[in-house]
Amino acid sequence: MERVFKYDIMQEIKDRWSPRAFSEEKISKDDLNAILEAASFAPSCFNEQPWRFVLADEEKSLAKMRSILYSSNLQWAQKAPVLLLIIAKKTFSLNNENNFWHMFDTGTAWGFLSLEAQKRGIMTHAMGGFSMSKARKLFKIPEDYEIITVV
Repeated sequence: MERVFKYDIMQEIKDRWSPRAFSEEKISKDDLNAILEAASFAPSCFNEQPWRFVLADEEKSLAKMRSILYSSNLQWAQKAPVLLLIIAKKTFSLNNENNFWHMFDTGTAWGFLSLEAQKRGIMTHAMGGFSMSKARKLFKIPEDYEIITVV
């Protein structure tokens, strides 16, 4: 089905979709660093930048990341050259008070990351089908961090 846009919006938004198959082709360090840098410029409450990324781009770390995926996602994400676990700190660093905007801010960072990847011809797909408890244990994620998604 062809998507129809009524207004002139960014080409990266027009072109973006979530693939269900990936090439094993490596992503260059420059591209990967640029994509992560784009996320770092997302706006956040008090510039807290609560998002954190657990990056898997080598075979050992990829195997570890794949082990938290449910089989429904593993079957199509198996060949992805990079997997990224996105988490968010639930409290402010300054005073340890609840940051009620941590999910919103981290979602914005994911959006920036996704659009920069799209601009570079790199497809992304956020997944909810994974074991959060296994991720927390395997990657030693503290309780004051929310586990959000795997990309």
